[in-house]
Amino acid sequence: MSVFMDLNLVYSPDSSRLQRLVETAAHLGYSTVAINYVYEPTAKKKQDIPAPTPIKDLIPELPIVQGRSRPIRVLNRLTVMMSDSSHFRATAAEYRGFDLLAVQPTTEKLFHAACMICDVDIICISVTEKLPFFFKRAPVNGATERGVVFEVSYAAALRDSTRRRYTIANSTALMESCRGRNVILSSAAETPLELRGPYDITNLGVLFGLSDGDSKDAVSSSCRSVVLHAETRKTASGIIYTVQHPEAPPTKTPGDTGDPPAAKRAKPGAVIDS
Repeated sequence: MSVFMDLNLVYSPDSSRLQRLVETAAHLGYSTVAINYVYEPTAKKKQDIPAPTPIKDLIPELPIVQGRSRPIRVLNRLTVMMSDSSHFRATAAEYRGFDLLAVQPTTEKLFHAACMICDVDIICISVTEKLPFFFKRAPVNGATERGVVFEVSYAAALRDSTRRRYTIANSTALMESCRGRNVILSSAAETPLELRGPYDITNLGVLFGLSDGDSKDAVSSSCRSVVLHAETRKTASGIIYTVQHPEAPPTKTPGDTGDPPAAKRAKPGAVIDS
């Protein structure tokens, strides 16, 4: 049985709406979702990178996935809107609090950098406007070799007919370059009504230019690869993984009273020179 994922549920400060969003995803059969924090820096005003809210504070009790006996898994994700190369800082300490890291480049030069250089898990494709550049196979293949995936979201296509045309046109252009490899389909939903079931999204992927197999992978195995890539990125290519444990009190061996050994005890009546 396939494990379906939606790695883009837009964060909302309204915790009740966010909880309904996660509950709807679990009811539709998604085993894993990601709360997406969007960071859009501007040249006029300095903005701080948002800090993720702990999942237990957002959703005290995780809903059970439809058809399964375990609760849904909820991850934190950060998406950086790149309109300048300085907007993405690879060594920023604020990135470490997120499970997934994504960028959305707005120019061809930034798209090339995101594919070949940026240490991220996901490259988002804009679906709200016509792209000002074409997808070239060299950077697309470079991202594929690095294990980075491309994301196409569908919620914007449900809101407006113009955005629907942009979504289909941009996604079709991407599929022609990447040939359906390393692509995930996400919702970018802001309300529960914008969520669709995994099999509906599989049919939508065919409309975007994916084959039946690649379309199913785009909501299942490819999403799992993203999660594994993120874990590998945070653990030195999977070689080193450090965990900080709280210091435990020293344990005593059976029969240990804390007294010095008998050979080192002063004998009764012995005089100790000062």
